[in-house]
Amino acid sequence: MSLISHRRSVFRGAVMERFWSVIPFALGGAGVLLLYQLLQRVRQRAHIQDAVVVITGASSGLGKECARVFHAAGARLILCGRDRTRLQQLVQELGEAADGKRKTYSPSTVTFDLSDTATVASAAEEILQCHGHVDILINNAGISYRGAVLTTHVDVHKEVMGINYFGPLALTQAILPSMVQRRSGHVVVISSVQGKIAVPFRSAYAASKHATQAFFDCLRAEVAELGVTVSVISPGYIRTNLSLNAVTADGSRYGVQDRTTAEGRDPREVAEAVLRAVGGRKPDVLLAGLLPTLAVYIRTLCPALFFRLMASRARKERRPKED
Repeated sequence: MSLISHRRSVFRGAVMERFWSVIPFALGGAGVLLLYQLLQRVRQRAHIQDAVVVITGASSGLGKECARVFHAAGARLILCGRDRTRLQQLVQELGEAADGKRKTYSPSTVTFDLSDTATVASAAEEILQCHGHVDILINNAGISYRGAVLTTHVDVHKEVMGINYFGPLALTQAILPSMVQRRSGHVVVISSVQGKIAVPFRSAYAASKHATQAFFDCLRAEVAELGVTVSVISPGYIRTNLSLNAVTADGSRYGVQDRTTAEGRDPREVAEAVLRAVGGRKPDVLLAGLLPTLAVYIRTLCPALFFRLMASRARKERRPKED
């Protein structure tokens, strides 16, 4: 018994000695990690503080929440949208919300219709006149769609593509030369997880977001050596009015809050994630839940399975419509 006790004592002593020898390394590693995170936050704040940030679709939904978090972070905002009154109301809200803990600026506003690409160039000139340059352009404005391919008029596809794809393209091309000239700038587009996977009865929307992903991926490569950063941010479902305002096969308003949208992420939470992604200059960010993220990987690694799953989903969604 004494020999066994002695061996146990020696073993415990060895374990404790190993434990205490590891502690300094663990604490050192944790310290390095905390220091790295602190430096990342400082770098992100420096990217946003005092930066001239343009946000399209700023009067509602995710755009409005992005305006709030970027304003609180010290950005000099230029808020863009079609409704001048709502933009001015947002400016007033942001002014009232300022707490004085960080330097903030009263936002400027530029009113224009992003779907009218003929007016985008003049809107870009007005945007550039606000502060003389743009540091960060956030292409957020967009429209959703619900309908079957068989019954959707081609004009509906053109409308969705015009707002979600040609609008951001035109504004980016109008602002980009000034960024290249300064060899400094950050172009951001709020895409969607449906820019990476196609979901039944969302053809016009998914197509516009796939086109958006492709265009800005090309742009990122082309301007990499010109001092301009490009970020594509792809959220999943968000609790906004996107589905309510979606267009249908005949161009009418959908007017229904889908369950998936109603159960989506809080727009404020998504806006804060966008702020972190922009501050960190991340090139491609997927802000979706487990299932959508898994679907993206399945589409890439096992497309046949993905197609079967989407066909099954289409059957389930079509069934109530046909009853």
